[in-house]
Amino acid sequence: MKNILNILTIAAIVMMLALPFSFAVRTVQAQSSNYSITGVKHTVTVFYNGYVFIDDFVQMSGSTDELLIGFPYEYGPSVIRCIAYNSSEDFPVTMNVPLEDHIGFYAVKVVFPHGTPQRVNVGFVLSNSLLTQDTSNVSKFSLDFPTYPSLPKPVATCNGSVVTPSGAVYLSGSVNAFTYSTKNLTAFNYASGNVTFLLTENKIRKFDMKEMNREISVNEAGEIVCSDTYRVVNKAPTGLDFVDVFLLANSSNPTAQDQFGRGLSNPLRIDEKTNRYKVTFAAVVQNGESTMFTVRYDLTSSVYLAKQEGTNRLDLNFTLFGNINGYAEKTSTSFVLPEGAKVTGLRNIAVDRSYSLSKNVFQESVAIGKENVISLDSVNVGVTYEYNSLWLSFRPTLWMWALTLVGCAIALVWNRPKTLPKTAVTRVTTKLSLESIKAFVDAYEEKMKILSELSVIEDRAEKGKIPRRRYKVQKKTLETRLGTLSRNLADLKDALRSGGGHYSELMLQLEVAESELNEVRSNIKNAEAMHNRGELVLEVYRKRLTDYEHRKHDAESTINGILLRLREEIR
Repeated sequence: MKNILNILTIAAIVMMLALPFSFAVRTVQAQSSNYSITGVKHTVTVFYNGYVFIDDFVQMSGSTDELLIGFPYEYGPSVIRCIAYNSSEDFPVTMNVPLEDHIGFYAVKVVFPHGTPQRVNVGFVLSNSLLTQDTSNVSKFSLDFPTYPSLPKPVATCNGSVVTPSGAVYLSGSVNAFTYSTKNLTAFNYASGNVTFLLTENKIRKFDMKEMNREISVNEAGEIVCSDTYRVVNKAPTGLDFVDVFLLANSSNPTAQDQFGRGLSNPLRIDEKTNRYKVTFAAVVQNGESTMFTVRYDLTSSVYLAKQEGTNRLDLNFTLFGNINGYAEKTSTSFVLPEGAKVTGLRNIAVDRSYSLSKNVFQESVAIGKENVISLDSVNVGVTYEYNSLWLSFRPTLWMWALTLVGCAIALVWNRPKTLPKTAVTRVTTKLSLESIKAFVDAYEEKMKILSELSVIEDRAEKGKIPRRRYKVQKKTLETRLGTLSRNLADLKDALRSGGGHYSELMLQLEVAESELNEVRSNIKNAEAMHNRGELVLEVYRKRLTDYEHRKHDAESTINGILLRLREEIR
C-alpha cells in the first residue's frame, strides 16, 4: 500500500512539473502561427517554350515563422523548381512537404528567418507537359493548371489570371476568361482547372531547352564577340523548323550555324525592343529529336567594357540569365579574355551559381553556370582584369622569331652536301583520297539520322501513336538500311585508320565516344525499367537521367566534332 502511495505521489509531482511546459509549448506554437492571409494574386504564365510559371503573391498580417502553400498533388510530378522572395530578400524553401495533416496536396514550406513579411511571392516552375497542342490544329492549345493555390488559412480575396503571349484568344475552360477571381477562398482549397485558347502567330514553340552556353570573347583591341550555343529537343506534335532567341542588347552582325558548323540563314530580327531574333533550321526537327545551333554576333564595347582611369584595369559588366527565352535546364556563360590579361576581381557571383577560373600559359577565362533558369534569375556580374598594351606586340614578335628560325633552318639545309648517304631509307606514305573521307562523313551522318528515326518510331509506338504492324515494317526497313550502312562504315573506318597520323587518332576517339554512347543508352533503359518497377525513387531517377544525358551530350559532341573536322578537310 505504501509503495502504491509513493508511486502516485511521484506521478502527481511529474504531471505538475510538466503542465507548465505543456502550456508553454502550446503558447509558442500558437504564437508561431498567429497570422492571417488577407489576399492572394495567382498568376499563371505560359513561357515561349511551353513551360509554366505560377507566381502566388501572398499578403499576410500577424506573425508566423513559415508559410505552407501548394496545389493538388496531380501537379506535383510537373514541379521543377520553387522560389520565394520579396523586394528585400530571398527566402529558404523546402519542397514536397505535407500540407499539415491533409492528403492529396503538393506543398512547399517557405521559412522566414528575419520575421514575418507583409508580402511574399512564391513561384513554381512547371514542365511543358501541362500544355497540350492540338495535332489537327496546331494553333489551338489547352493548359492544365491549379486554378487557385492551396493554403492552410482562408483567404478573403484571390485574383487569378492566365498570362499568354499577346494575340491569344480565349476559347473555353473551367474559368470564364483569362482573368478571374473569388472571394472567401476556403483553407485547403482543391482546385484543378484548364483553359483552351487560340494562338496563330507561332508565339509558343513547345520544346525543351537542354543547354544554353554563351561565350563572350574580348580581344586585344577591346572588341567583343558573343557566341550563343543552344541544344533543344522538340516536344511539339509537329516538326520544329525555327525558334526565337534573345540576343544581348547592342548587338550587330548576327550569323547562325548548325551543330556541324554549316551556315544557316542569317537570324531575322522580329522585335527590336527586346532584341528577339528568329533562327531557321536547315532541316525540320521532328517530335522527340534534338538539334544544336550557334548564333554569333558583335557587341558594342563601350556599353560592356570600361577602363579604370589611370590604370591597366578594365571592367566587363554583363547581365546574365536575363534574356532566357522561356525555361532552360542548364546555362553557362564564359568570359574569354585577351592573351596576357589577368583576372583581379569578380562581382555578384552568388553561391547558387557555380563558377570557375581557367588559366593556361598566356590566357585566362571565367565560366559561370546555373541550372533550372528563368528570366527572374537575372543578375548583373562583373569581371575585372589587368591588361598591358605591350601584349599587342606579343604575337607579331613570336611570328618574327618563328620566321627567323625557319630562315636559319632553310639556310642550314641549303648548305648541306648534296649527296645522300647510301643507307638512306625511302619512306612510303599512304595518302587518303578526299572521296574516301567524304564517303565516310556522309555515311556516318546517314547512320545518325537512321538511329534518330528508330528512336522516334519506338517512342511513338510506346505511346500508341502508330499501329504495331506499321511500326514493325518501318523498324525492319530502317534496321536493314542500318546494317548495310554499318558494313560500309567499317570498311571506310579501316581505310581512315590505315591512313595513319591524325586520322588514326580520330578513329580511336570515335570508337571511344561510340562505346560511351552505347553504354549511356543502355543505362538509360535500365534506369527507366527500374523506375517503372518502383526500384528507383523519382529524385534518384531524375538525377541519374541528368547525369546520363550529360554523358550522352559529351559523347555526341565528340562525334560531331570529329565529323566537323573531317568535313572541313574536304571543303
